[in-house]
Amino acid sequence: MPPRPSSHTAEQQPQVIQISRLALLACGFVLLGVASPALAWPAAFGWMVVIPFLVGAWVLRVRTVVGPEGITARSAFSTRTLAWDELDGLRFPKRGWARARRTDGTEVPLPVVTFGRLPQLAAGSGGRITDPYAAAREAEAREQAADTVPDADVESK
Repeated sequence: MPPRPSSHTAEQQPQVIQISRLALLACGFVLLGVASPALAWPAAFGWMVVIPFLVGAWVLRVRTVVGPEGITARSAFSTRTLAWDELDGLRFPKRGWARARRTDGTEVPLPVVTFGRLPQLAAGSGGRITDPYAAAREAEAREQAADTVPDADVESK
C-alpha cells in the first residue's frame, strides 16, 4: 500500500511508456522504398504507399500510461483503463509485452511495457508496483559508500 499523499509530498506525475519517435524515421525509409514501385506501376503497387502511414499512426497511438488513478493501455483500436483496485498483478511473458492480471482473472495487454520498463512503472504507480532494480542500486550505492570510507584499522597503523 503506497503512503498517503500530504501537502509535503511532491505531486505524482503519470509515466507514459511509448514507442520511440525514432520509429517514424523508419516509416520514412519504408515510404521511400515503396515509392519507386508505386510510381512505376501505380495500378499494381499504388496501395503500398499507405503502409508507412498506417505504421506511423500505430507508432503514435500505442502507449501505456501509469498514473495515480491506474493504468491506461492504449492499443491500435482500443483503450482500456484499469483502476489500482482492479489490478491483481503483472505477468511478463517470454515474448511480447507485459500483461496486467485483473482481480476477475482476465488479462489486459500493456503495450510497450517490458521487464526493463519496471522502474518507470514503479515511478508512475507511486509505490503500488515495486522496482526490482531498486534493491540492486541501493546495494551498489552502499558498496561504493563503504569503499570511500577508510577503514579504522588502516588509519591506526
